[in-house]
Amino acid sequence: MEFWDFALVSGFVLAYALVSRRLETTPVTGPMVFVGFGILVGSGGLDSVEIGMDEGAVRVLAEATLVLLLYTDAIRIDLRRLRKQVEIPARLLGIGLPLTVLAGTGAALLLFPDFGLWEAALVAAILAPTDAALGQAVVANPRVPIRVRQAINVESGLNDGIMLPVITLVLAFAATGVDLETPRYWTEFAAEQIGYGVLAGVAGGYLGGRLIREFAGRGWMDGAFRQLATLAVGVGTFAFAEAIGGNGFVAAFVAGMAFGAAARDHCAGAYDFAEDEGQLLALLTFLFFGASLAGPALDDLTWRIAAYALLSLTVARMIPVAVSLVGVRLKPPTVAYIGWFGPRGLASILFGLFVLEDAELPVADELFLVVIWTVLASVALHGLTSVWLSERYGAWFERHETAHMREAVEVEEMPTR
Repeated sequence: MEFWDFALVSGFVLAYALVSRRLETTPVTGPMVFVGFGILVGSGGLDSVEIGMDEGAVRVLAEATLVLLLYTDAIRIDLRRLRKQVEIPARLLGIGLPLTVLAGTGAALLLFPDFGLWEAALVAAILAPTDAALGQAVVANPRVPIRVRQAINVESGLNDGIMLPVITLVLAFAATGVDLETPRYWTEFAAEQIGYGVLAGVAGGYLGGRLIREFAGRGWMDGAFRQLATLAVGVGTFAFAEAIGGNGFVAAFVAGMAFGAAARDHCAGAYDFAEDEGQLLALLTFLFFGASLAGPALDDLTWRIAAYALLSLTVARMIPVAVSLVGVRLKPPTVAYIGWFGPRGLASILFGLFVLEDAELPVADELFLVVIWTVLASVALHGLTSVWLSERYGAWFERHETAHMREAVEVEEMPTR
C-alpha cells in the first residue's frame, strides 16, 4: 500500500465513524459497508487502492485480528455463569456444530467432483464457525429473550476456538494425503500442534492472569497498562506456542479461557480495549477482504459455488440446529431464529486465508472461492435481516410470553462482541 492508499482508507474510516450510530438502526452493518467499499476501490472495481493479501502487512493484520478475536472471545465466556445456562449452547456446540460440519462435507462432495473427503471436510470446517458480530442486533436487541441472545453469543464466542484443532488436523490430512490407516502421523501431529498449543495456553493464560491479579490487587499497576498487559498475555502465549512447535491460535483461545478463570475481575479492561481496537482491526480485515479477494472473485461465481453457499447458510446450518435443540421445548420461531442467525465472517475469512497461503492443495483456489462467496452471501443476507428479524421475533415473543416458556428463563448476560 502507498501513502495515498493509507490516506483514502483512513478517510473512509473517519467518514464511517461520523455516521456509525445512525447506521445501527438500519439494515446496513459495518461489515457490509467495509466489504462494499473494498470491492469499490479494489482490483475488482476502480482499482484505486493496491491491497494484496500476499503483502506482509496484511498477513500481520490477519494474524493479529484472529489472535485478538480468539483470545477476547474466550475471555468473555465466564465459565461460572455458563454452568447455569449451559443447555442450549452445549447442544449447539456439541451436537449442532459437528452435524453442520458433516452436512457441509456431504454437500461439498456432491457439488464439487474434484474435492476429496478431506478437502470437502476442510471447507465445511472453515465455514462452520459463526460470527454474531455480523448482525449485532441479533444479540443486542433487548426485545429478544436474553436466554436466546446469550445462547447465540456463547456459541459464536466458542465455536471458532473449538474448530481450530479440527481445521488444523483436517488441513494436515488434505495437504499430505494422510488417511485413517496411518494413525502415527496424525497422532504425533495432534500432540505437537494441539497439545503444545493447549499447554502453552493454559500455562500462559493462568500465570499471566494470576500475576495481573496479584500486582493489581497491591495497587502496583496503572489502569491503562493493566489493559495492555491483559492483551500481552494473549499475544505472548501465541508467540510462545509457535516457538515451541504448537499452534499459536489454539494457544490464544485456551489462554483466554485460562485467564478468565484466574483473573475474572480484571477482564473488563480487555473488553474495553478489544471493542475499540478489535473492531477497527476486524473492519479493516473486511475492507481488505472486499478489495483483494471478494472483488476479483465476482467474475468467478459458478452455480456449484452459489449452491454450496446457500446450502451452507440454510440447510447445513438450520437442520443441525433444529436437531440439536430437540427436547429443549423451544418454540418453532425460536429454533428458526437461532438456526438462521449463524453468519459466517471473520473466522472463516482468516481460516480460509491461512489455508490458501500455507497449504499446497490442488483445489485450494476453488476451495477459497467457496469461502469467499459464502462469507459475501452471509454479510449481505444476515446483515440485511438482522434488525428486521430481531424486531419481528422480539414482537412475537412479547405477544406470546408466559412464565412457562423455556425462552423466558432468565440467565446472566455476558459481554458480546
